[in-house]
Amino acid sequence: MPEHEVGTQEEFEAARAELLAKEKELTRRGDELARMRRDLPWVRVEKDYRFETEGGTKSLAELFDGRSQLLVYHFMFGPPYEAGCPVCSSIADTLDPNAVHLAARDVTLICSSRAPVEKLLAYRDRMGWRFDWVSAGRGEFHRDLGFVYTEEELKPFLDGEIPGTVRQMAQACGTDVPGYVTEAPGLSCYALADGAVYRTYVTTARGLEPAMAYYGLLDRTPMGRHEEGEDTHWLRRHDEYEQT
Repeated sequence: MPEHEVGTQEEFEAARAELLAKEKELTRRGDELARMRRDLPWVRVEKDYRFETEGGTKSLAELFDGRSQLLVYHFMFGPPYEAGCPVCSSIADTLDPNAVHLAARDVTLICSSRAPVEKLLAYRDRMGWRFDWVSAGRGEFHRDLGFVYTEEELKPFLDGEIPGTVRQMAQACGTDVPGYVTEAPGLSCYALADGAVYRTYVTTARGLEPAMAYYGLLDRTPMGRHEEGEDTHWLRRHDEYEQT
């Protein structure tokens, strides 16, 4: 534990009050941004995307499962992977128990990946999740949203020095670096109205942090995320941590 300033209870309460005012300001700004997300123009989905599911081949509209809103987490599990990305797996740990609560608010939550559906369902069983997981296969669903790259597009990155964390994650997924980084994570949102599907929101990278609950909690601990200078990523699948 690093050394840190130590003060009196009165000094803590004064500093905490100042921080609380800034936290409330951030909360109000977050509410404003949420409204701006809802006000984005919808884009009608014209392509006839098809997905392999537990119940056979389905269209995007059928994935709503009787509800009017659909949240899709684009889970990094590419065709050559033998296991899902550990970081995406940590996100799925947060998503899974929330699916039932979202359903109560007219939102269907699913995950979509490009690996065969049999691989996805076997991995889901291993992890103990219950959400619906569909395979987009080699179709254009992930690609059209910017969540799939070609090796040619990634050539500048692949020709450079590959970070140790990338090699670590590729190995954990049972693939090589090119096979790993051609996939990307993301979240896309849809509305179903009068039989038509509309895309309403898309995000990736740090836009996914609301689904990474552990970071919000770590941000409130004395050492925070404490990731600076680490050559490997601390995240593991939940069944791979050493018991302490």
